[in-house]
Amino acid sequence: MAVREVSLELAAGRVTALMGRNGSGKSSLLWALQGTGRRHSGSVTVGSAASDPSALDPEQRRALVGLVPQTAADLLYLDSVADECAAADATTGSAEGHCRALLDRLTPGIHPATHPRDLSEGQRLSLALAVVLTAAPPVVLLDEPTRGLDYAAKAELARVLRELAAEGRSVLVSTHDVEFVAAVADDVVVLAEGETVSSGPVREVMAQSPAFAPQVTKILGPPWLRVDEVLAARETA
Repeated sequence: MAVREVSLELAAGRVTALMGRNGSGKSSLLWALQGTGRRHSGSVTVGSAASDPSALDPEQRRALVGLVPQTAADLLYLDSVADECAAADATTGSAEGHCRALLDRLTPGIHPATHPRDLSEGQRLSLALAVVLTAAPPVVLLDEPTRGLDYAAKAELARVLRELAAEGRSVLVSTHDVEFVAAVADDVVVLAEGETVSSGPVREVMAQSPAFAPQVTKILGPPWLRVDEVLAARETA
């Protein structure tokens, strides 16, 4: 599905969720923003220098916009987890062990000698995400990042993304996981048939559409989004 007439601004220091049904154009938009997706028209600019990722070489592009695709294995090509992490550290000039530390936060305990193809889907996703985040790009794009992750890993991923935003990065997450969106997002953009049909603060957008509302909102109504908010209100009362 191509996207058309989509105008999107990702603010530094905020997490934006990109939502929509399958075929709505979410992945196409991510690849267009990253710079390798084919564009028939339109432009993408990043930062004060107004750089267009499509005009950069691959290494410069990765340093500017990091993308974790739906198929995480596409980013993994070496023979072991240790090799992938070492290569990520060396390529980005990061301190030795930085990538591995990110991986351990998301999915601890993976043996360093394990071949990436022998990892579970969730473990491969965590490794690919750690590799991308090692470059510390100012813009981070993630395509269905919670797929295959258990509850603990999702919670840790949410913390990582909030920290990236706190550092001043722009984070865009394409996902169907409404509970994850409620936990991590500041803003939401909803696509349908390649066009933007709704956008705004997470509380407003998720309250407007029952299809994208978390369970707490469905039960209690707006402005409630998360269980922790309800528990905090009960304690205060």
